[in-house]
Amino acid sequence: MKFNWGTGIVLAFVAFISFIMYFVIRMNTDNRTDHELVTKDYYKQELAYQKEIDAEKNAAELDEELSVRKSEDGLLITFPKNFNPKNVTGKVSLYRPSNRHLDFNFPISLSNTHLLIPDNRLVDGRWDIAIEWHYKGKTFLHKQKLTY
Repeated sequence: MKFNWGTGIVLAFVAFISFIMYFVIRMNTDNRTDHELVTKDYYKQELAYQKEIDAEKNAAELDEELSVRKSEDGLLITFPKNFNPKNVTGKVSLYRPSNRHLDFNFPISLSNTHLLIPDNRLVDGRWDIAIEWHYKGKTFLHKQKLTY
């Protein structure tokens, strides 16, 4: 068989396409590279976006803002002092962009103006926290990106 320029170019294309296809197939089948960057119910959340905007506006208009800070015991969420803790309801959502299996939600139940998320529930890295709470018929929303 005679090896000429045409044969070399065809073999180079076949080798390159094989190389690319190997990595495409490997990335699609490997579980270690399965990173979901959006939530499952993305479209459902998008339909309720105006309610989020209104709730964030309500939270911004408060005299005292909600604060989220890291403490020795975990993540400490401090609600405004003028709220009666027994009348505050809602939920806290922690979203981990790099691993959806670490995401979790829990309801807000307060006995004082502080809420503590234990240190053992949080892995070091970036978290997106969304705190939605209801007080006297009004909805409030606080969103923050933090590195734990």
